[in-house]
Amino acid sequence: MFGSNAALWQSNWQSAWENAEALARRMASGSNEAGRDFWRKMQRLAASLPFAEDLLTVHYCALDRQTPLHVKAAMLAALAYFVLPDDVIPDFIPVIGYADDAAVLAAAMKLFSSHVKPEHREAAARALDRLRG
Repeated sequence: MFGSNAALWQSNWQSAWENAEALARRMASGSNEAGRDFWRKMQRLAASLPFAEDLLTVHYCALDRQTPLHVKAAMLAALAYFVLPDDVIPDFIPVIGYADDAAVLAAAMKLFSSHVKPEHREAAARALDRLRG
């Protein structure tokens, strides 16, 4: 019983990670489609997502030309994981649906907090105000 659940979980995790990697590459290459996906989801969830400002902060940090490449890669992967519909805990599950997204984002923020500048946070706050109308 546990073996089949573990295999299913591993399969879902691997699939989600592969999709996140592909989306992160598209986001890093400047793909408009990937950016639109991010902003559409942010528009839909800005009012209800407790970590929306952190997502936007990571977004602005990842797009900053002064952010080192390895930091950008990790932050773009965290953003891609948020945007993708396939992840470990499906987003449509009430209460816990975004727990894995929040955990991935928190890990990226913790690891690379020294690269997050006040101007990234300010831009995120302004964008969130606009999104919430």
